[in-house]
Amino acid sequence: MQFRQQALGKLQSPEELDLPVRFARPQGWLVLAVTVVAMAAASAWAVTGSVASTVSAPAILTHGEGSYILQSPVAGQVTAVLAKEGERLPADAPVVKVRTSSGDAVVRTVAAGRVTALAATIGQIIQTGANVAAVEKVAHASDPLYATVYVPAQSAASIPANASVELTVQSVPSQQYGVLRGRVKSVDRAPQSAQQIAAFLGDGQLGEQLTRKGRPVAVLVRLDKSSDTKSGYRWSSTDGPPFALTSMTMATGSIRMADQRPVDWLLP
Repeated sequence: MQFRQQALGKLQSPEELDLPVRFARPQGWLVLAVTVVAMAAASAWAVTGSVASTVSAPAILTHGEGSYILQSPVAGQVTAVLAKEGERLPADAPVVKVRTSSGDAVVRTVAAGRVTALAATIGQIIQTGANVAAVEKVAHASDPLYATVYVPAQSAASIPANASVELTVQSVPSQQYGVLRGRVKSVDRAPQSAQQIAAFLGDGQLGEQLTRKGRPVAVLVRLDKSSDTKSGYRWSSTDGPPFALTSMTMATGSIRMADQRPVDWLLP
């Protein structure tokens, strides 16, 4: 009954048309305007903007043709080591002499290169196929260095041609001399096994190390040259390190991936 009386009283009372209408405050309009502008800017950036990303992976400095493991074609006792580590040899050069049951035999290089490791020692008994030395395929001291970056297979397909690369070289303090610059020259089509990597680098341990987290894809990086640095290559610092780089030096490569538009993340 009480509610009915209140309703009737409301109907009989005049409408309060003389009261002023209260509009939104200026602060509210300002917030709305800022929100609309921000949403418009975000939408435009999502369509026209781009986001850069990088992938980091272990790398090693080598000459372009890689290395090979020299193996003995005979079994016997090593009587002489005829080469030295670091020595540059022509093709068919003697490396070790082996005494066999039918006489002395000489194990020779298959291709011209630099001896990076010797596995044979005088007096050692070796079997046919035993590793004798690792030889890097480089004919001239002026042959340029490259970097091979071993990228996870799932990231390799997104690497654009000629992508920029920054290499943090283990033997060079990056805080003092910066990073080494380069560009992607080629990306392998298929992941590599530990045996394939070992055959290219001439080092079985590196093959195992680089495949611990799965079979990677090899990305060949051409180093940017510079006549103004001691190393002969371009660095993020002005001068780079005051010494030359050597092959078989470990590094970490950071490859810039293809830029993506933010709107692409929302599309299937």
